[in-house]
Amino acid sequence: YIETGNSFMVNPSKPWLKHYPEGVPHEVDISGYNSLLDMFDEAFERYPNRRACEYMDKFLTYRDLDQHSKYFASYLQNLGLEPGSRVAIMLPNVLQFQIAMLGILRAGFVVVNVNPLYTARELEHQLKDSGASAIVILENFAHVYQQIATNVPLKKTIVTSLGEMIGVKGAVVNFVVRNVKKLVPAWDLPGHITFMAALDEGSRRRWNKPNTSLNDIAFLQYTGGTTGLSKGAILLHSNILSNVIQTELWLEPGLKRKQVDQLVF
Repeated sequence: YIETGNSFMVNPSKPWLKHYPEGVPHEVDISGYNSLLDMFDEAFERYPNRRACEYMDKFLTYRDLDQHSKYFASYLQNLGLEPGSRVAIMLPNVLQFQIAMLGILRAGFVVVNVNPLYTARELEHQLKDSGASAIVILENFAHVYQQIATNVPLKKTIVTSLGEMIGVKGAVVNFVVRNVKKLVPAWDLPGHITFMAALDEGSRRRWNKPNTSLNDIAFLQYTGGTTGLSKGAILLHSNILSNVIQTELWLEPGLKRKQVDQLVF
């Protein structure tokens, strides 16, 4: 790719360009955004009633996601963390993941995704290497962090459960997971806060949209570590924006032909 200002243009000499489907441009223009936050705001404004994500038959609309992630961002901003602080997420595919990820970015911080299957040794390395200041972790894995908590003391630990965001059904899910399936080993993390308590506290605080730029770090995405220790790949806001827009441009011709209004993954 050749960088041209705020665009990334495929080298015109590349022979594969002639195989691009009709309607797919050769350039990705991200100049309309200052950061991922602008893209989030655009989606929240344009599609407030659309379903953004689903978990165990519970849906969050873009309006829900906007509100919850803003509350979480507000909570994080009031922890006294430095701008650009790293916040780790050790969660499976639950609603809390989307809320936490967006909230971290909307707070002006950096997302550090952690493999939920990590051992204590692997988790310790990643937290130290990334310089994480806080972690959002599922209670099922809290005992893993507990093993190395004294080696990597974080400023805040936010613990959640599989059923925390899905109402009455969630209480049943948590009971089964904890008491029937026995999937939550005993843990003790003094000073932790639950995810819902963090949202509640954030709802009473002011959120300040950070002055994030395209050149700021959005994610430290760690590699599989197949050739040694896992390494954090730096992904800027510009990298993620380029990828999102690139995907949209490639799908757009097909969506128009099939008259599809919204993709569901």
